[in-house]
Amino acid sequence: MTGPVVVVGDTLLDRDVEGVVNRLCPDSPVPVLDETAHVDRPGGAGLAAVFAAAQGAEVVLVTALADDAGGARLSSLLDAAGVQVYALGLSGGTPEKIRLRARGRVLLRHDRGGAAGTPGEPSDAVLRMIASASAVLVSDYGRGVARQPALRAALAATRAPVVWDPHPRGPAAVPGVHLATPNESEVRELVKVPPGATRLATASRGAQGLRRRWRAGAVAVTLGGDGALLCHAGSTPLVVSAPAVADGDTCGAGDRFAATASLALARGTLVSEAVQEAVAEASAYVAGGGVATALPPARPLPPAVSSPGGERVGVAAAAAAVSAVRAAGGTVVATGGCFDLLHAGHVATLQAARQLGDCLVVCLNSDESVTGLKGPDRPVIPQGDRARLLAALSCVDAVMIFDESTPHAALSWLRPDVWVKGGDYAGDGGEPALPEADLLRRWGGHTVVVPYLDGRSTTGLIAAARSAAGRTGAPPLTDTVPPACPPPGPAAGNASAQLPSTAEGTR
Repeated sequence: MTGPVVVVGDTLLDRDVEGVVNRLCPDSPVPVLDETAHVDRPGGAGLAAVFAAAQGAEVVLVTALADDAGGARLSSLLDAAGVQVYALGLSGGTPEKIRLRARGRVLLRHDRGGAAGTPGEPSDAVLRMIASASAVLVSDYGRGVARQPALRAALAATRAPVVWDPHPRGPAAVPGVHLATPNESEVRELVKVPPGATRLATASRGAQGLRRRWRAGAVAVTLGGDGALLCHAGSTPLVVSAPAVADGDTCGAGDRFAATASLALARGTLVSEAVQEAVAEASAYVAGGGVATALPPARPLPPAVSSPGGERVGVAAAAAAVSAVRAAGGTVVATGGCFDLLHAGHVATLQAARQLGDCLVVCLNSDESVTGLKGPDRPVIPQGDRARLLAALSCVDAVMIFDESTPHAALSWLRPDVWVKGGDYAGDGGEPALPEADLLRRWGGHTVVVPYLDGRSTTGLIAAARSAAGRTGAPPLTDTVPPACPPPGPAAGNASAQLPSTAEGTR
């Protein structure tokens, strides 16, 4: 492969709720599910991207994420799976599919999220990724990403093999795709085949009709436990049988098929060989237990923070601040760090960051994240108190806590216009060397560094406090009240805004 595998499409938040049924509801003859556990995972194009990344490929996902808790959760799950997210904005809410299960069987599926929202425009970085891909998989779930005009133009122009996994409510494939991968029911909806034909005849006629209509190189109709039927140049279809009949959870089998075929084409295999490999992989996936066993357990969400000022803490608070500023055409600024023992240097950095835009969101390392970065004796102040202190500052509009070692997942969801760090992150010659710089370029954002107050650091404060405690026998640390920020200055739309002469990083 000479470039990443790029997955384009709609991502959903899937949740499996496991439980036991021991009684009926007293006011209606329906079973009562007592929940015992639940698991979140990416669905739709996100699941296909996770499958591709699990097979060792470099995977880029171009999808739309909403400014809500579901979008933030998806960003975290995708980042943990090693998927590089190039997010478009999304009006409306994150689509969610909740499966209620007992003893491995689905009792009910509950969908929420409302009507499909409108995806935003792709950045130049997204278009470059599609142009340089080794293969592109369009995983369409009928919610708008595959209709986006600029994305469709880029998909039609790329030299990479394109696999199109269609949806009946979605658009036609762009002309010239290498392989389309509908299932039987999708073929029957997309192509009106006369009734009375056999199953194979229906699949073959439907596939040939789609191939001509979409000017596709080939169409593979997936047949569940019976494998797939491939129609390409010539009149005789190729039937690829499944190696074994498996009775199991088929959720995600189509995504597994399409992802495997895309990886095979990226390696330069023939379409017929790619379909054979995809049938074998999808069959093994179902036989092995499906999505419940194919994905590692997801990291739980950080504990919620409740406080009198809690309306400014959490994902919902960040989403409200960001969406309001974007709706008004303003500039979203973010910064991040541990903020353990809030001090004057931190406040100066926050003041400087807030002056660069119309809202400031602080991405705060959770207690687990701080311990992983700083050692078992940190943090000194728990995440709930750290979040409350930050939210009390007038220059901070919202605080969101993240559990990972880096803020990449949070930033992929927030997509700030400006990311700010203290001057201790400057590289040689004073040039910024932030690890987040490449990430910000995905959506056209940029990074800035502000100067720092010399001699102020959390590590130094802790050392001084412990030294003083050792001399006097006093408690090692005392409660302090952080200085309040003055009202933020005028907003500035770019990094060339006037910066104060003193600020400090968030060590």
